[in-house]
Amino acid sequence: MKHTVSLKQNHEFRRLYHKGKSAVSPYFAIYCRKTGRLESRLGITTGVKLGHAVKRNFVRRRIRELYRTNESKFTPGYDIVVVARTRAIFARYSELERSFLQLMKKLGLTLPEEGKG
Repeated sequence: MKHTVSLKQNHEFRRLYHKGKSAVSPYFAIYCRKTGRLESRLGITTGVKLGHAVKRNFVRRRIRELYRTNESKFTPGYDIVVVARTRAIFARYSELERSFLQLMKKLGLTLPEEGKG
């Protein structure tokens, strides 16, 4: 993740939940808020409802990989929190990626595509 830093502080997560924009799918809830920074900050939340630690870490790794492989498509300068939902454990990677990109586009976090128009 070349232009991304981890979001770790509890108060930063809470600020995003209350003041940020959000979009949901069966697999994720994504919250975002524009910042004045040059890089984006990513936070990932996996609740106990997902299962034991092995399952939660599995989902966390998949979300991190989704973000990393598509990072060049996203506008920098945002705080982003991805909340994993229970269905994310059983979904195929391709389904997760499609859903993730749709939500990011819905929130206006994707760069305009070149060559179209």
